[in-house]
Amino acid sequence: MTDIRERGEAEEAAAEDISVAGSSMTPNGPRAPGLPTDVSAAETAIPAESGAGSAAGPAAEDGPTAQAEEERSAAGRAKDSHSAPGEPIVPVVEPLLPQRIRRPSDALRFFVTLLALTAAVLLALVAKQTLNGLEADVTDGTSRAPELLIGIASFLAGTAVLAVPAAFAVERVFHRDGLRVAEGLIAAIIGMLVSFVLGEWLAVAGPDDLRLLLTGGREVEPLNTLLTSVVAYVTAVRISRRPTWRAMMWMAIALDVFALFTSADATALGVFVTYLVGLAVGYATLYVVGSPNTRPPGSAVMASLRRLGFTPAKARRMADDAQGSRRYAVTMADGRKLDVTVLDRDRQVAGVLYRLWRGIRLSSETRRRAIRSLRAELEREALMAYAAQAAGVNTARLVGTSEIGTDAALLAYEHLETRALDDVPDDELADELLVKIWKQVELLQAQRLAHRHLTGESIHVDGDGEVVLTDARSGEIAAGDLLLRLDVTQLLTYLALRVGPERSVMCAAEVIPKRALAGALPLLQRIALTRGTRAQVSKDKGLLPALREHILALTPQVQVEEVRLERFQPRTLVTIIASALAAYFLLSQLSRVNLTEVITTAEWGWGGVALAAAGLSYVAAALMVRGFVPEKLPLGQTVLAQFAASFVKLVAPAAVGAVAINSRFLQKRGIAPGLAVASVGASQLVGLGCHILLLLLFGYLTGIKAAPSVSPSRGLVIALLSGAVLVLIVLAVPPLRRLITGRIRALFSGVMPRLLDVLQSPRKIVEGLSGTLLLTLTFIICLAACVKAFGGSLSFAAVAIVVLAGTAIGSAAPTPGGLGAVEGALYVGLTLSGLPPTVATSAVLLYRLLTFWLPVLPGWASFAWLQRHDGL
Repeated sequence: MTDIRERGEAEEAAAEDISVAGSSMTPNGPRAPGLPTDVSAAETAIPAESGAGSAAGPAAEDGPTAQAEEERSAAGRAKDSHSAPGEPIVPVVEPLLPQRIRRPSDALRFFVTLLALTAAVLLALVAKQTLNGLEADVTDGTSRAPELLIGIASFLAGTAVLAVPAAFAVERVFHRDGLRVAEGLIAAIIGMLVSFVLGEWLAVAGPDDLRLLLTGGREVEPLNTLLTSVVAYVTAVRISRRPTWRAMMWMAIALDVFALFTSADATALGVFVTYLVGLAVGYATLYVVGSPNTRPPGSAVMASLRRLGFTPAKARRMADDAQGSRRYAVTMADGRKLDVTVLDRDRQVAGVLYRLWRGIRLSSETRRRAIRSLRAELEREALMAYAAQAAGVNTARLVGTSEIGTDAALLAYEHLETRALDDVPDDELADELLVKIWKQVELLQAQRLAHRHLTGESIHVDGDGEVVLTDARSGEIAAGDLLLRLDVTQLLTYLALRVGPERSVMCAAEVIPKRALAGALPLLQRIALTRGTRAQVSKDKGLLPALREHILALTPQVQVEEVRLERFQPRTLVTIIASALAAYFLLSQLSRVNLTEVITTAEWGWGGVALAAAGLSYVAAALMVRGFVPEKLPLGQTVLAQFAASFVKLVAPAAVGAVAINSRFLQKRGIAPGLAVASVGASQLVGLGCHILLLLLFGYLTGIKAAPSVSPSRGLVIALLSGAVLVLIVLAVPPLRRLITGRIRALFSGVMPRLLDVLQSPRKIVEGLSGTLLLTLTFIICLAACVKAFGGSLSFAAVAIVVLAGTAIGSAAPTPGGLGAVEGALYVGLTLSGLPPTVATSAVLLYRLLTFWLPVLPGWASFAWLQRHDGL
C-alpha cells in the first residue's frame, strides 16, 4: 500500500493551486462567455505554425451551424495554458474532459486498507496474550514519563491535532481550493459517524474478546472519534503530497497518541484500528466524490508534439484502445498523419485487481507485472515497437515519445490506413490472408518476441490486403519458449473461432513448424487465452478439443510434456477455505471436551463394535460394485480397491474419489471404459435410490415412535419441504437446470443398458442390493456404537437419519472426503436428537477417526499394491 501511495503522490501536482470555483472553469481552461456547458464535444486550441490556423475540423466540412460557430469562436478565444502569446491556434476536437474523475487508485487503496484492517483484527484475536503484554508494556512505559512532559504533550496534542488541519484549510481557501477542504470536512464527518456507530455496536453486541482488546477493560472509546475524523480529513485533502504539512500533521498525531496512552484513554490496538478506519473513510470519500481531473487535454498533447518537432494542424480524439488509453488522429501541416496514444497516470492501476489475481493464480513464467510506473509503461511499449520494426514485422512506425508533464506520456506512430480483423467479415478471411497473419507472427517468433495480445483488435489489414500487427504494449522481448507457445495457442484459438479449427490449423501448418504446433497442445486451456477469447471459447465447449484433434492428426508421433499454467484452481482455494473452517469448527468443539475424562470413562467395548462395523463397510462396498458388473471380479482385489478409494479421499471429494478409483479398477480388469463408467454409475444410481428410500423409512419410524430422545417427525417434514423447494429453484433457473442435467446425463449415460445386463442375473441383483443396504447399515451401526461408547442413548432410527443426512451432505461438499461438512452435519443431527454437545462431539470424532482417518494407511498400502500389480 505504501508503494501505491508514493507512486500516486504526483497525480495532482499540476492541479495543486488550480481554482475550483466551479462556474469559471472548464476542463481545458477558462470557460469563455457563451460556451455551453452540456455540449458533447468541444475544440481546444494549441499554437501552430503559420498558415495552420486556418485548418478546420471535420465538423466544418458539413456546414457548421450557428451554435457550432459560436463554440468554435469561444474555443478560439480561450487562452490555453500551453500557448505562447501571439501564436496562432489549432483546433483539437475532443469530448469535454470531466472536471472530476474517480481514480481506480483510490478504490484500490480503500480495499487494501480494509484488508489490512481485517488482518489486524484477526491477528489480534489470535495473539491476545501477546497483544495484552504489548499493551501493558506501552502503558508502563508512557506512565514513567515526567509529569511535566506529560502535561506539555497533552496540551500541545489537544491544540495541534485541531490547529494543523485548520491551518491547512485556511491555506487552501487562500489559494481558492475550498472544494478540497469541503471534501476533507465530509470525510471527517463520515469518520466521526462511522467511529461512533462501530463503538456503539462493539459496546452492545460486538464480540467480547474484541471489545476487551480495544478498550483494555476500561471505560474508554473502542475507536477514538477525534482521531478517526482527523485521519479521514488529512487523507481526503491529500495532505501527504505536501511534505511540510505532512510532517506537522504526523507530529500532532504522535503527540495525541502519546497523550492518549499516558491518560489510559486508548489501547495500542484501538489506536491502530482507529487509524485504519480513518484511512478507509478518507479513501472511500475520495473515490465517491472524485478528484480533480489532471489528465492533460488535447491541447497539451499537441504542445508536446510541437516540442518533438512536429507541426500539427488539426486533431481529433478517437475511441480509446483496449487498455483504456486515449488516442488522437493528428494531421500535420504538410498533410502527414499520426496516430497518438496517450498514457494517463491515473489509468495505470485500472484492472489491477484482475491482474493481481491472474498473477497469483498463474505460474511466474506467464504472469505479467500487475502494476507498472508510467515511465516503465512508456519504455516497454516503445522498446517493443522498435524491436518489432527491427524484426521486419509490418507495424506502424514509432516516430516519437514524450512525457506530458508528470501525469501522462505519449507515443506517436505513423498513420496507416487499416481496419481491424474484428471488422473484417468471416467470408473475407481467405486462406491467403490467414497465412499472411502467421507469417507476421513467425517473424516475431524468429526474434524471440512475444506479442501476448494476438486478437482481432491488434491484427489489422491494409488496403493492399497486407497484415499489420499493432498494440504490442503487453509484449516481451527475449521471450522464453512458453510465452512464444502461448502466442501460437492464442492465435490458433482466435482464428478457429472465426474460420473453424481445421482451417486454423492447416493455415498455421503452412508457416509454423509442426513441432511448434505440437507445442501448443498442452497449452490449449482456457486459462492460457486472453479474456475476450476465453469468453468466446466458453460458449463453444468443443472448440479446444477439436483443435487438439487436428494438431494430433498432423503430428501423431510428437511427444509433448504437459504444462501446468495454474498454481491452483479456484476450486482448490474453496477447498482450502472450507477445510480451514472445518478445522476451526472441530477444534472449537474439541476444546469443550475433557479428553482425559472421556477416554477414561468411555465403554471401549462399543468402540470395538464400531471398528468392526467400519471394517465391514469396505466388504459391503466391494459387494455393491461386484453386483453391478456382469463380468466376474475377485472379491479380495475389489475390497482393496475400496480401501484405495479411502486413501484418494484425502485429496478428492468423497463421491468423486470412489467413482474414479472403481472406474479405473474395472478398466484394468479388461472392461471397456464406457462400460466401466456405466457400471459405477449404475451402482451410484441404485445407491442414491436406496439412500432416499431409507431416509424416508427411518423418518417415518421416528414419527410413529414416541421416544423422547428422537427428533420429532415435524423436523423431517420441514427438511423434505426445504429440499423440495431447493429442487424447484434449481429447476426454475435455466443455467442451473442445464448444469445439473448435463452432469447427470454425463454420469449416467449408458447406465440403463448396463442395468438391463445385470437384471438378467438374479445373483448379481441380490449381491448388488445386499451390498448397498449393508454399506448403509454398517455406517449406522458404527455411529450408534460410537454414541454408546460415550454413554449416549439414541434410537437406531434417529442415528440412521443422522448418518443418511450426514453422508448426503458429505457427498455434495467440495472438501476432500466431505471434511468439515460431514462432521458439522453429524454434530448438528446428534444434538438436535437430544445428545449433550460433549457426547455428540466425542461420538462424531470417534466415528470419523474410524471411517475416514484410520483407513488412510491401509488405503495407501492397497493403492500401492494395486499399482504394482497393474490393478490401477
